Amino acid sequence: MAENKFQMEQETVPSMKYDEFDTANDRFKRSFGAWLWGSMLAAVGLHFLVFPLFPTFLVDDVSFQMDEVELIELPPRVEIPPPPEQIQRPATPVVTSVELDEDITIAPTTFEFHQTDDLPPPPSDDAVDLSSQPVFTPFTQAPEVTNRAQLARVLEREYPSLLRDAGIGGRVLMHFFITEDGVVENYLVAESSGHTALDEAAKRVASSFQFSPAYNRDERVPVWVQIPITFESTRR
Repeated sequence: MAENKFQMEQETVPSMKYDEFDTANDRFKRSFGAWLWGSMLAAVGLHFLVFPLFPTFLVDDVSFQMDEVELIELPPRVEIPPPPEQIQRPATPVVTSVELDEDITIAPTTFEFHQTDDLPPPPSDDAVDLSSQPVFTPFTQAPEVTNRAQLARVLEREYPSLLRDAGIGGRVLMHFFITEDGVVENYLVAESSGHTALDEAAKRVASSFQFSPAYNRDERVPVWVQIPITFESTRR
């Protein structure tokens, strides 16, 4: 009886030691195979369930067709003729053989052959109005503007506000008739800006111009001059 009891104690001791030192890591290692195969079976089943729900993709037709290359017949080659030969100039001047009479004079003008009874009257200075329309008047010293600072203020005042706010500008070319004293007696629009409002504003500015007189040598003369009046908006 004592031997049997000792054998039973020896058989139970190892099992008691095994259960006592069994850790969670050991239990996980023993169950690793079951978890591995179970997760693989679950993944395969999930894929088979997702495939029927996945949208169907269609392939578009991306083929293209190239146009046939058409051969164009070139025109026949044109042969350019050679340039003409350069004319050789004479090395020495050619002296003419025509003899001229050294006693060449202009026949005297007399009133015997030119009757003065039917001649028109000479033009009168009073009959010619230079200020009516632009005409050329010879001068050696051109007139100059003497009130540029005042004109800048007049130009800003007369600029139409609607066109300035809209950023619309223009250039009006004006004709000025200036008397011997430098006074603007008449002005005309020589070239329009394309806007009637700017042309009318340029006329109002033109009435404020002041000039120095023009001279033809030492004599003051009335002249017509051209001066552009530009309206430029600073708004962009």
